[in-house]
Amino acid sequence: MSDHASRFRLDGRTALVTGASRGLGVAIAEGLAAAGADLVLTSRDEADLAPVAARLRQEHGCTVSTLAADLGSPTAGAELGAAAWDAAGRVDVLVNNAGLSIPALAVDVTPADYDTVMAVNVRTPALLAADLGGRMAAAGGGRIVNVASVAGLRALTEHYVYSMSKAALIMAGKVLALELGAAGVRVNTVCPTVVLTEMGTRVWGDPVKSGPMLARISAGHFAQPQDVADAVVYLASDAAEMLNGTELVIDGGFSAN
Repeated sequence: MSDHASRFRLDGRTALVTGASRGLGVAIAEGLAAAGADLVLTSRDEADLAPVAARLRQEHGCTVSTLAADLGSPTAGAELGAAAWDAAGRVDVLVNNAGLSIPALAVDVTPADYDTVMAVNVRTPALLAADLGGRMAAAGGGRIVNVASVAGLRALTEHYVYSMSKAALIMAGKVLALELGAAGVRVNTVCPTVVLTEMGTRVWGDPVKSGPMLARISAGHFAQPQDVADAVVYLASDAAEMLNGTELVIDGGFSAN
């Protein structure tokens, strides 16, 4: 293997992926495992992770630990950071993938929905990144990749709280990049357009709804989970050493409009 190719490998590293029981989380875990990483996978229900973990072990020969985590809990960030570090011995890569959306016009947002989205999309990933980022810094370095959205960069109707939450997560990554960069921790964010996971297809499968969005994407189609997973693996690798505190936009040209 050439030195160039080896810079994209993750052999000997352990990655924590949140929201890893389905959709984009599974694709990201698959990409990291294919690059040589061992894994710690989390979801609300640990039983949902069992078939994913078993398949990844069999297909990639990696070590996979699983943890249950309620990301809506005020203490989830620190608790998950400590549990993952203990389970694996250390965590070299954190992928803050878990998130949710409760689509609604701004005037229809309820306080309960606001609190739920902000807790899962901002509070827990931000505090988890701070906890593990500090541990990584003390251990000599690491990589943090936040999964935000192009909706955190460009306004999107019916996504009032979601867009706010993703914008906040992007800024959290920038602050951590400033504070931890000198200790060898690189913090970056991916900002995809609609990703055609099962949930994405369900929400955006109606041509009446998807048509106006697709018309603004010059590539002519939405993203596939592997498109995002490939970007995450790159940012987790040594090949992205000089990327810190930035956003990698995966939107097929949507933002160029």
